[in-house]
Amino acid sequence: MTILVTGATGNVGRHVVDQLVKRGANVRALVRDPAKADFPAGVDVVQGDLLDVDALRGAFAGVSTLFLLNAVVPDEFTQALVALNVAREAGVDRVVYLSVIHSDLYVNVPHFAGKFGVERMIERMGFSATILRPAYFMDNDVTIKDVVLGHGIYPMPIGGKGLAMIAVRDIGEIAAIELIHRHNATRPLPTERINLVGPDTLTGADVAAIWSDVLRRPIAYGGDGTAAFEQNLRQFMPAWMAYDMRLMSERFLTDGMVPEAGDVARLVALLGRPLRSYRDFAAGIAAAA
Repeated sequence: MTILVTGATGNVGRHVVDQLVKRGANVRALVRDPAKADFPAGVDVVQGDLLDVDALRGAFAGVSTLFLLNAVVPDEFTQALVALNVAREAGVDRVVYLSVIHSDLYVNVPHFAGKFGVERMIERMGFSATILRPAYFMDNDVTIKDVVLGHGIYPMPIGGKGLAMIAVRDIGEIAAIELIHRHNATRPLPTERINLVGPDTLTGADVAAIWSDVLRRPIAYGGDGTAAFEQNLRQFMPAWMAYDMRLMSERFLTDGMVPEAGDVARLVALLGRPLRSYRDFAAGIAAAA
């Protein structure tokens, strides 16, 4: 039987596919554009998306387990429910879903609220599921490296509560481990939620200090201005998405993304190695600059 990976050409999805192949799994990847499907040999590529019911029906043939990843789009919730219903029709009952940490707390943030709705539907529909709840992706900060390097400012308004930033490659490997765990189970397993966090919970000042250290020059934290953050984002994303990101950043300031007791130890045990640190991430960018 096969594991189907959605969002397979994205930052997380590519790591999931690679890790599954390394572990000997039969993998099928659902992709919008096969030209971008630069996967290891043996991966079965199916063209389609999560609103293409006919493509989904074909993609689910012979599948036992689904990795469900939705991009942040206006119809994210609809996409997920269509995929889950088609999966259930095809007899697929094992799911690993990529949600987000504090999906039940950030209730006013559209893409968090949507993911929490999907979590609830996964449970109500009777799937055997692992719900992965990642914190902020440290890899997102690749997009602001030019501001850090060129202007000496860390511009993300992440506040003083702290974010337990996690590396995308760690997310992909954990997802693959959970997919194979579900896939190989002799019976459906209870639904489980796992917070995906990095080894350190960092404030804006902490991140600026790390950049200062690895670059060996002062880097300042740009402050907590969420309105300016929204306006900057509108230069390269739709207004609704920039506003969504602003609402998220406001919850960073009031709530943070703080792990629960035991989260880090659980992930280290699952991976059998340390989690990647933000310092290592920043040092890699500094070395390539």
